[in-house]
Amino acid sequence: MATLYIVATPIGNLDDITFRAVEVLKSVDLILCEDTRTTRVLLSRYEISQPVMSYHAQSSLSKIDDVIALLHEGKNIALVSDAGTPAISDPGSLLIAQVREKLGDKVMISPIPGPSALISALSVSGLTGGSFCFYGFLPHKKGRETIFKTIAESSMISAFYESPHRIKKTLDSLVEHIPERKVIIARELTKMFEQVISGTPSELVDYFKTHPDKVRGEFVVLVEGH
Repeated sequence: MATLYIVATPIGNLDDITFRAVEVLKSVDLILCEDTRTTRVLLSRYEISQPVMSYHAQSSLSKIDDVIALLHEGKNIALVSDAGTPAISDPGSLLIAQVREKLGDKVMISPIPGPSALISALSVSGLTGGSFCFYGFLPHKKGRETIFKTIAESSMISAFYESPHRIKKTLDSLVEHIPERKVIIARELTKMFEQVISGTPSELVDYFKTHPDKVRGEFVVLVEGH
């Protein structure tokens, strides 16, 4: 039986890959990745020479058919994202759904756990409570305000990813909806300029106004429940 491995890779520091992930990547017939240039940096670090093929949000449905055909032939394939765990706010989820639908129990889909920006941010946030709601990347327009209203009403921790181009707009929305709630922003986790800061939305707006050089990198935003 062929196996599709869902392999978590480092979110920044290349030393964070697991022993098992390296072993799997060295053993498979093909590695699917978002950006072959990014993944080859990691593969080179660990002397992994398996062939790679791109699979990303803009890939055609025929690319999924090609992957399914290879699995049907008995090829073992690893799916990685540019950073972190595939299929979590990631186009890999569509591929996995199609493999399950078209091959069913003819193929094994096996997780190789490891780094996740979401879990890393939660672990250092200091926010209490055992439950949280993860929104992935917030929509740019339709449904965006509805999500902020839901966050304002939620007793759970709310978590989502944001880009440096939209973080100011997001904080302005949080000022409007939850002005007194504690917000944690984790950026560039495990990288050289890793930073975790907290405060009310307005305090964070002021921080980034006075530190424009910090408006860069990957952002995880956590909002405490009411």
